[in-house]
Amino acid sequence: MDRLLRYFLSQFIRRGTIIFTTASGARFTCGDGTGRPVSARFLTERAERRILLNPELALGEAFMDGTFVVEDGSIADVLAILLDQPEMLPHWAKLQWWLRYFGRHFRQFNWRGRAKNNVAHHYDLDGHLYSLFLDADKQYSCAYFETADTTLDDAQLAKKRHLAAKLLIGRGNRVLDIGSGWGGLGLYLAEMTGADVTGITLSTEQLQISNARAAERNLTSSARFLLSDYRDIGGPFDRIVSVGMFEHVGIDFYETFFRRCAELLSNDGVMLLHSIGRSTGPDVTNPWITKYIFPGGYIPALSEVIPAIEKAGLLVCDIEILRLHYAETLKAWRDRFMARREEAVRLYDERFARMWEFYLAASEMSFRKQNLMNFQIQLTKRQGIVPMTRDYITREEARLRGVELGRPPRLQLAGE
Repeated sequence: MDRLLRYFLSQFIRRGTIIFTTASGARFTCGDGTGRPVSARFLTERAERRILLNPELALGEAFMDGTFVVEDGSIADVLAILLDQPEMLPHWAKLQWWLRYFGRHFRQFNWRGRAKNNVAHHYDLDGHLYSLFLDADKQYSCAYFETADTTLDDAQLAKKRHLAAKLLIGRGNRVLDIGSGWGGLGLYLAEMTGADVTGITLSTEQLQISNARAAERNLTSSARFLLSDYRDIGGPFDRIVSVGMFEHVGIDFYETFFRRCAELLSNDGVMLLHSIGRSTGPDVTNPWITKYIFPGGYIPALSEVIPAIEKAGLLVCDIEILRLHYAETLKAWRDRFMARREEAVRLYDERFARMWEFYLAASEMSFRKQNLMNFQIQLTKRQGIVPMTRDYITREEARLRGVELGRPPRLQLAGE
């Protein structure tokens, strides 16, 4: 087993330096000797066999189970090396990739009941978990770092401001927030622009918190949150925004999603879609992420999204690619989580904490080292709705900053 492990790992790891210790005590080094060395140990032969047979799934499981441990460095350091190799996948894992690719339509066929169960799996966890690492407004999506030293809270505020500026919201505009999370964006739009906001979510945990926050801030008349699927909400709306939800739609429902948005959007309306994307064409979701974190989730390529937009009769007015913004967001989340890791252990257990540690580290390194990014697509139903140049975004952001400065400090619910 030691020889097989050394041979296959050395074939894949060509950059960086990882020193492995096998379950039998043998040591070997993989990589070209560059960078800071990282040391890791296999504690069982079963972990070694499983990682050779199914590396994309088994590495995360072995780390969760404590049978693959990092002795010098962190799991983030290991993943930074593994996800920075010339080949994105070990060659012996490519057959499994093809099998997953051919089965991806079934795994992402998110009808209403399945979509709700998928959301509950991740978003109906104990709310205190998310308070360990998110910003004060509980923004669970890519922040917008205007400068290198921007704090997480300021970057998340900048993200909301950036979205609002692109939406060109007027006072009294009816706004639909699809996938409204804990309500932060919807409340910002209601408070800063005077819009009438309806947020929809499939998470009962998020729904309760969102409506409680609206009541706390005396915004119930202008911001309401409903437990609803996007396919079932009634319209019309002057503005539609969706942040971090499209990854859960499923490839077979892209046309359904955009056709429904076209039906809900007024003729003079503006829609903005913010989603994680991939830069190298269609792919499959990592099997560990599918099993433990986001069942039914998929990060789309723009080449899969644009055709569905065109078929829905919507016009693309603007596309912005946010490249390393999510890597920095995830780094901030991971640093915060690790600082309060023992609280996560008390909420759940050690295995759960290792799972979350692996999830945040793997996600960060996927954005930092591989092909993931975020895109924001601005859509209308006809020409002439938004200005011809992008200068209006900067002007509107400046106006919103002025509005923010005139507001009193935001209250927080107990326990946040």
